[in-house]
Amino acid sequence: MEFTKGNNRFYKEEHGKVIAEITYVPQENQVAIDHTFVDPSLRGQGVAEQLVDRVVEEMKKENKKIVASCPYVVELFKRKSEKYQSINANA
Repeated sequence: MEFTKGNNRFYKEEHGKVIAEITYVPQENQVAIDHTFVDPSLRGQGVAEQLVDRVVEEMKKENKKIVASCPYVVELFKRKSEKYQSINANA
């Protein structure tokens, strides 16, 4: 799925409505992911992880680490620690 880059967020809109979104707060050499939203119609399709991966891709380009403060991202980083170890500021 393609996401639009916004101001400290990536999102997907459909018919003028946000159906998927992830937001982050920039800090010195890292960002804190503080919110992930996926419309119920998209749940169970891996969209939330795709959103996280899009932020990961962007932060790798900027040489920044990610602090997981959103409960979903905290769990994802625990569940797939090997995948996210290099970008996880708390690893």
